[in-house]
Amino acid sequence: MPEIKFGTDGWRALIARDFTFDNCRVVAQGIASYIKNQGVSKKGIIIGYDNRFLSEDFAAEVAQVLIGNGIKVFLFKKSTPTPVTAFAIRLMEAGGAVMITASHNPHPYNGIKFIPEYAGPALPDVTQVIEEEIKRVLDGGRIYELELSEAYNLDLIKEIDVDKEYISHLMKAINKEFFKDNNLKVLVDPMFGAGIGYLDRILGDLGCEVRTINNYRDPLFGGSMPEPTDAILSDLKRAMNTYKADIGLALDGDADRFGIVNKEGEFITPNQIISLLLDHLIKTRSFRGPVARSIATTHMLDRIARRNSLEVIETPVGFKYIGECQRERNCLLGAEESGGLSIYGHIPEKDGILACLLTVEMLAQSGKGLNELMLEFEQEYGRVVSRRLDLKVKPLEKAEVLKLLKAYEPKTIAGIKVSSVLEKEGKKVILEDGSWFLMRSSGTEAIFRLYVESENENRVLEIQKEVLQYLELA
Repeated sequence: MPEIKFGTDGWRALIARDFTFDNCRVVAQGIASYIKNQGVSKKGIIIGYDNRFLSEDFAAEVAQVLIGNGIKVFLFKKSTPTPVTAFAIRLMEAGGAVMITASHNPHPYNGIKFIPEYAGPALPDVTQVIEEEIKRVLDGGRIYELELSEAYNLDLIKEIDVDKEYISHLMKAINKEFFKDNNLKVLVDPMFGAGIGYLDRILGDLGCEVRTINNYRDPLFGGSMPEPTDAILSDLKRAMNTYKADIGLALDGDADRFGIVNKEGEFITPNQIISLLLDHLIKTRSFRGPVARSIATTHMLDRIARRNSLEVIETPVGFKYIGECQRERNCLLGAEESGGLSIYGHIPEKDGILACLLTVEMLAQSGKGLNELMLEFEQEYGRVVSRRLDLKVKPLEKAEVLKLLKAYEPKTIAGIKVSSVLEKEGKKVILEDGSWFLMRSSGTEAIFRLYVESENENRVLEIQKEVLQYLELA
């Protein structure tokens, strides 16, 4: 079988091929060994799971192994978003959490995330140790288990539901006063995932008129995948016209990423939303702190931060690094271009539910639509266009492209002088006019991702074309 490796955010694999009950037990034993070695087993471990096929059964399998290792388990009564699972760690002062989810991946996949006791994504120093423990199990190590029926009798497992406490926490993170005089019409699409029932409940309590679509469990995700992107949110965009809503909100499969559609049924990119939200937070909150963004995320955040004398911290791709900044540097905002966001005072884990609530709060406070807000924002800060291309290559071609990328040392791109080159993750080239591109490879697939940002669409296309031609990917 393929080696069990933790990627950007956990281990994911095809159900029945590699994501099996046997392999689930192997990973659970690796996590259990890590937990015991860290000396936090007495605190107990949270176990959450999403709406995917057999997720609750895989969660039970993990529970049996953890309990067999003498670790008390707090198991959610129902499918639960990743941010809620992470929140439960802090609420219950647990030693960490295991989340059964493949997030936004297609329906044939499932996965396991380990969230340490700091309630944010596990950093490489954690996952590497877990991988070593998993290898020991695969090399003949023992898996310890205890039947759940016996565990219940021995009070080693407790079923939990922390929705009330989580929602109460979110109500403190947003400004409820802004909603008093604005009866906004909101359309919510949880994409058949674990985020069902959160946004509609919270926004309804805040006085919004809320409609929902795709708000029941479907392990096939309507024949698509639970990723809130422009190409996939066709249901939400169509329904916006039907319901005449002011804004459309979407969550991915485990509700840690967000997607936003305006009242005209147009998708607004995460880069645009997080820029608007940073400006909104600066104008409506008194706290000040750094802004953390990934290397692939819009530099518009830098422009806003400079205008307001805030530091910007650039991290590698992966919210785990942003979460680390939040924990250590008290960031006002941490965000990434793929739809991950958290703020000061919240858990150091991306939370799509929070991001959607803040976006509606912004509309309620301003009394304006997204298009109007974006126009005002451009008048204040200018405009940038950000695009990402995912380029599939044959496995044998990946090494050749990496070789070309390493040797790529342009003096100009699209007729503009190169200002600086960063090579800490792929290759990022920044031009004198502020335009930039980043080319990086996926750690687990034969895919390259090209991110480009510039002042207009034509310049973006010029940069894309020149880079792809050099790398022989045109």
